[in-house]
Amino acid sequence: MPGPLEIRDGVVVPDSELEWRFSRSSGPGGQSVNTTDSRVELTLDVIGSAAFTEPQRQRLLARLGHRLTDGAVTVTASEHRSQLRNREAAERRLTQLLREGLAPPPRTRRPTSPTRSSVRRRLDEKSQRGQLKQKRRPPQD
Repeated sequence: MPGPLEIRDGVVVPDSELEWRFSRSSGPGGQSVNTTDSRVELTLDVIGSAAFTEPQRQRLLARLGHRLTDGAVTVTASEHRSQLRNREAAERRLTQLLREGLAPPPRTRRPTSPTRSSVRRRLDEKSQRGQLKQKRRPPQD
C-alpha cells in the first residue's frame, strides 16, 4: 500500500522519507475500538527531504512554519474504522497540504485608477441619494 507520494509533476516524495505511526483511535470502531491501532500519523521531514529543491523547501518552511515541529510536518487521520482507509486519508491530507504550500504566490495587484464613466456614475448616484434625502425633509418656510 505505501508508495511514493506524488505531490505534483516533478515533485515526488519517496516512501523512505515518510514516517508512519499507528495508535488506538478514539473515533468510531464499535467493539474493536479499544483493540485495533487504526489511528494513523504520517510525518515528513521537510528540512531533510531530498524531494524538494531549495526554493521549494524555503517556500514550504515559510508557508507551513506554524505546522512544523523541528522541521517536520505531521498529519493524523482517525475518522475511519480501518487503518487502511485512515492511511489513505492521511496521504491525501499530506499531499493537499504540500500542494498548497508549494503553489506559486498569487500575482501582485497592479493598482489602476477608476475610469471616467465609473467616477461619473458614482457621483450621479451620490447626488440622487442626496436629492432623495432632501425630499424627505420637512418643507422650509
